[in-house]
Amino acid sequence: MKKYIYLILVAIALAACHKGEDIQPTYYDCQFNFTDSSGWNTHNTLYQSLIDDMTANGVVGVTMSVYQPNTGLWVGASGKADLHNDVDMKPCNISRVGSTVKMFTATTVLKLMEEGKLDLDDKISSYLEGDVIDKIENADQATIRQLLQHSSGIYNYIQNLQFQTASLNDFIKEWQPEELLEYAYNKKAYFEPGEDVRYSNTGYIMLGMLIEKIEGKPFYQVFEEKIFQALGLNMTRFAAKDHIPFGIARGYIDMYSNLQVVESTYYSGWDYFTADGGLISNPYDMNIFFRALMSGQIIQPSTLEMMLTWQTPDETDPNFFPISYGLGIFKIETPQGIAYMHSGDAIGYYANMMFFPDDSTTVVYAVNSNYGKIDQFVSTKEAMEKVIAATKQ
Repeated sequence: MKKYIYLILVAIALAACHKGEDIQPTYYDCQFNFTDSSGWNTHNTLYQSLIDDMTANGVVGVTMSVYQPNTGLWVGASGKADLHNDVDMKPCNISRVGSTVKMFTATTVLKLMEEGKLDLDDKISSYLEGDVIDKIENADQATIRQLLQHSSGIYNYIQNLQFQTASLNDFIKEWQPEELLEYAYNKKAYFEPGEDVRYSNTGYIMLGMLIEKIEGKPFYQVFEEKIFQALGLNMTRFAAKDHIPFGIARGYIDMYSNLQVVESTYYSGWDYFTADGGLISNPYDMNIFFRALMSGQIIQPSTLEMMLTWQTPDETDPNFFPISYGLGIFKIETPQGIAYMHSGDAIGYYANMMFFPDDSTTVVYAVNSNYGKIDQFVSTKEAMEKVIAATKQ
């Protein structure tokens, strides 16, 4: 879901921009641990044309994976991983994938439930204490399930103009979870717990704290143990351990809405340590994860059924698909049928992952540029419709 709002481009214009570092092309070398047969895929030309069209329109670089039961897995790339050094994007290159991490956060919480370590209808206040409960309205009443489903009503700290000003004035600041939560202190809740659904990053920071409270270790280490290692997601990691990991594609923003992009690789410090963002991956690993989740390989079928229990918001966005909220996942109604999905962005990066339950088609794409005119080609309803039309064959 769209995460960053307000004067982001204006503030970046005032900040000191990284214009590009001299980096050897070998820095971006990577390879898959399987034999890639994408060139022989029935839809290879169609898929490649889809992402080539994105980069032709001004998107800096794109990586994509498409899985269909009848044709198998396709992975591809287009554009550049690094403009300054003129390095082509490779299908295996990693990038920031933002709020898609919320599906990993929710999955981890559900696994802890299966292990008997929590009940979804427990109040979060049974596990957390102090200002995070006392100063955030609804936190004393909201349940774990409601945090997962964005039905807690808890204020989304990112909407606080004071936070936006503070973050925009220092893009390379590394924020700790407690610092971010302070921007939700004493803010009016959107509604009573359970009455409606409304996206809240605050709730997912709290869920990361819950995981740490129960397991006694950083939540991202729990991700590694319960998801990354179990599925062999060798290219997936969390920003807290390495903020700018070796080989990550450079990020870019269309600061002046003229497709003359500025590098923004180092401007993502507020989600390095929180479970509402901070994931680094590529579409291959994310495709593996999504299919494993939907096929019952990570959580039990009965738990997956809980995850896919939907609540529809009272107010819908006329500029997006009809949407319903599950536990760390969304359901949208597209012209090609129902899709389960989650998207996410950081400054200079955007990713989207979709699964179609009617035939298990799974589509994941990630780009290393956003904002300005670029967004219309990657994150709008129209952009998604184009991706879906080409990949849901």
